[in-house]
Order: sequence, then C-alpha cells, then structure tokens
Amino acid sequence: METGIFGLNAKAAHARAETLRFARRAEELGYGSWWAGEHVVVPSPRTPDTPMDPADPILDPLVHLAFVAAVTERIELGTGIVILPQRNPVVLAKQVASLDALSGGRLLLGVGAGYLEPELAAVGVPMSERGRRTDEYLDAMRSLWLDPRPAYEGEHVSFSGVDAHPRPAREPRVVIGGHSPAAFRRAVARGHGWFGNGSSPRDLERHLTGLAKAATEVERPARLGRLEITFMPIGTTGRPADYESLGLDRLLRYPLPLEDPAEIMAFLERHAPR
Repeated sequence: METGIFGLNAKAAHARAETLRFARRAEELGYGSWWAGEHVVVPSPRTPDTPMDPADPILDPLVHLAFVAAVTERIELGTGIVILPQRNPVVLAKQVASLDALSGGRLLLGVGAGYLEPELAAVGVPMSERGRRTDEYLDAMRSLWLDPRPAYEGEHVSFSGVDAHPRPAREPRVVIGGHSPAAFRRAVARGHGWFGNGSSPRDLERHLTGLAKAATEVERPARLGRLEITFMPIGTTGRPADYESLGLDRLLRYPLPLEDPAEIMAFLERHAPR
C-alpha cells in the first residue's frame, strides 16, 4: 500500500516557499503521490455543505501541480479532484497532456461531478447536467488523447477535423472521485481508479461494497485493467494496517486544517511511509 499526501495547494500550505519545502521533503521521505484539490469558488457566506471558508486560499490544481512537477522527480501528481463539468474538456485535454509530458508521465487525473450548486452555477453549469457532462467530457478527452483522428459528437461537446499535440505517451490515468452509485458506476466503466474519503475503515468497506455492486451493473473495459483504490481518512482514521487489509492501493494523508507550516512539516515527517 502506497502513502500519499493531499491538500497542500490550500490554506497555510499554498504559498510558494511552503510548496517548495513540502514537495521536496515529501519526495525525500518516500511519499508516493501528491494530490491537489479544487474549488474555483465557494459559497459566501459559508454554507454547511462547504468544506472551506470563503477566505481560505486554494490554488488551481493543475497550475499547482505544474509547479510541484518542476521541483520533484519521482512523486506522482494527482488532482483530487478536478470538478470536470466546470471545465472545457478540449482545453483540459491539452492541459493534461502538457502536464503529463512535462512531469514525465507522473500525472493522475482525478475527476468528479461536483456537488456545490453555487460553484457550478458561477461557471454556468446546471446541477442537473453535471453527470452527463462528466461522462461526455471523459469520452471527448480520451478521443483527443488517443484517436488517430479525434472526433466527438455529444450534447455538450462536439468537434471533428481537429487534432492536438503533444499526445500523452500513454492514456492518462483517470481516477473517479465520489461516493454515489453514479460515481461508483463511472469509476468501473471509465476510470483506472477510484478516489474517496471517510473517517474509518468501515467507511472504506461501505464504498468498496458500492463499487462491487456497480461492477455487476456496468461493463469494465479490459484496457482499464484492475480498478485501483485510493482513500483519504479524515478525522478518526484507524490504523494503516486496517486499510491495507481491505486491499487499499493508496492511503492519503491530509495535514490540514493545521495552520502552522512547522506543524504541517512535522505531520509529513510523522506519517511518512515506513
């Protein structure tokens, strides 16, 4: 089971100096992956379903990961997650291919459908469309990355007679985030992996049950291989061995809401892979 680190593109960890120190030290300590979250905007004033205060800083994950890629060599770089229906898929496909090329193939593209209505509305996406847009955008981006003659015709995106290079060296590894039945089905049908969170190994067990049910409802393409499982405990976490016994591939550590950079560094040291 690999250990990764999540969320250091936000709050007390987002500044340039801290990013340099934390990223380099995480790689030295043997963390296998570095994950950045996304919120373009959040409700103001804060609402109960919002994970952040409106004044909390959070960097764009792709910009942040490009910076981290430049100061590291081995650690994998994940978006956890990009809210896909808020993005233009043609532009995002180019950004992903570019970051994958510059990082030496280290990118893990975590995506989700989103859940904050004010955030989706601010970029002109109705809540009712977010699932369909997510599925369409994934298929459209795959065509741009892999098809000899990219083309796609959908309700929300269509193109033909175009091409985009550089192409990724291989199909970008897509990780589907979320805990709904639709997210589980999307992970099985379209993802190389699944990303979720919770407060205990029991939460992970529930999610694995949901994924197993989804596997009986939708077909998994052979090209995707085995579904890789990434989980981030929040709050009461349990022992790493408890997660590993469930077959977890990647355990993410989340040092925020620590507000002192020195405490964040101590967290990195304390939870480093053994």
